[in-house]
Formats: sequence, C-alpha cells, structure tokens
Amino acid sequence: MARLHLEPENPRVLREDWQQLGPVARATAPGEGLMLLSSRLMRRLIFLFYVAFYTFLAGMFSLTMYVMLLTLDDNVPTYQDRLTTPGMMIRPEGEDLEILYTKENTESWDMHVQALNRFLSSYNDSVQVQMNQECVPDRYFLQDTAGMKNKPKRSCQFKRSTLGDCSGLADRYYGYNEGKPCVIIKMNRVIGMLPGKNNQAPSVTCVSKTEDTHKMGELEYFPPNGTFNLMYYPYYGKKAQANYSQPLVAVKFLNITLNTDINVECKLMANNILAGSDRDKFAGRVSFKLRVDSIN
Repeated sequence: MARLHLEPENPRVLREDWQQLGPVARATAPGEGLMLLSSRLMRRLIFLFYVAFYTFLAGMFSLTMYVMLLTLDDNVPTYQDRLTTPGMMIRPEGEDLEILYTKENTESWDMHVQALNRFLSSYNDSVQVQMNQECVPDRYFLQDTAGMKNKPKRSCQFKRSTLGDCSGLADRYYGYNEGKPCVIIKMNRVIGMLPGKNNQAPSVTCVSKTEDTHKMGELEYFPPNGTFNLMYYPYYGKKAQANYSQPLVAVKFLNITLNTDINVECKLMANNILAGSDRDKFAGRVSFKLRVDSIN
C-alpha cells in the first residue's frame, strides 16, 4: 500500500496568509482578544467612577444649599446695611424724569394723567376699605412677630382721597390742563425701618435746585405738610404684608413760571435718617425737571 507523503508547509507562506487575514481576524487571537476585553472593562470602570464621583459632588452641593437656605428668613433680608437712606421716586416719571408739556395741547399731558390714574387705582377708597384696616394715626403700627414668623401682617389704609386736589377725584386732570400740575412722591420700601423718632413723622420738602426759586412758585402738599404718617411703618416685607399700600405725598405747583425749565429737588426730612449721598441721586431725594409751556 502506498504511503501518503505530506510535505511541511513553507513558513513564509503561512506568515503571508496570516497578514492577509487583516486586523479583524488578528484581533481574535487569544492574546490580543484578552487585551481588548481588558480595555473595555477599564473604560467601564472609569465611567462608573466618574458617575459616582460627580453624583457625590452634586449631593454635597445640594446638602450645603439646603442647610444654608434653612438659615434664611423668607420675609426679612439677612443684610440691609446699604439701606440706611431710602430712595425716592415720582409719578408720573415722564421721560428721564422730565415732565414737559403744553397746557393747551391735551395730547402733550394726557399721558401723565393716564399714568397717575393707573398708579392710583390701587389706592381707591373702596379698594382700601376692602383690603386694609383703619389704623390709629401718628404712631407706629407694630405687630408681634414672636412665634408667628409666617403669619400675614395687617396693613393700614391709605385712601386716594387723602391726596386732596391731587387725588384725581375732584379734578380728573390733576391740574395739568390749568398749568398747575401735581406730582406724587413715594418713598421706597425698607423692611423694618422706623423713619422718625419722638413721634416726629418724616416729611417731604421740594425746592428749586437753582437760585431762581421764585420761578417755581407756591407749592401745596397733600397730606398737609407733606408727611408720611407713622402708622404705615414698619414695613414687614412683600410676602408677610401682601396688601401693604405705601404712603404717598402729592405736590401741587400753583403758579409755576410758564415757558421755563424748573429743576426741582424733593428731599426726605427725618430726624433719624441720614442725608442722601451725592453719589446716589435717589437716596433720600429725587430730582426732576418740570416745564409748562403756553401758546398764549
């Protein structure tokens, strides 16, 4: 019987065949497959590490914020050191605090009348009677806050009729059609502020910023003497005192010089409030330009 003779394969041919298989086939080799498996496992472990690490950081941040928020009061700011002197503002504001109009031209002043109507709508007597209570004047309306942190605070009535000739009730044009305009002044709210001592209420005084004071003419204040009654203080915050109506002072210019720019400055006068700084023109005062033209 004939023998089957097998010749050994040429090693060079085997090597060339192995290279022709390409990288995909070679990757299935036992050694390289183990390395590929280890690489995938390492990437997964690194991914899980970073997921756990950032989850821990997020948890620590959330816990820190929660503990910090527990120390805050929803009604009173923690720091109020910059509010030693309250700011002031006027209505109508005009454009850049300039109230300019011609008394014979209705379109030139109607915007100011409409602005005052919108601003004073919440001060209507019927609204105030429904929302707020009648308080004892000339003394602070102090309300006990001990043990009642979240209890709503009551507010005092400030009726629109208190502004007299500048209320828009008897004169719906607020004197603008006659060249005797009304300007309403409000003091910004400051939580817990008691603006006056020895039962002396703060008041507003308006003067001309230039030497020609006589051109500004005579002024009439509503309420009388331009006072902010003490019964509207202290203010307990928007959340605790949702119906609070801040007091107002109205100034009526009775005989202003026509066709002339009048630079007016209204200041807050109180025996326990520091004078405003020159760096802040709204701290304890407000300045505006008033000009009433006439074609006659």
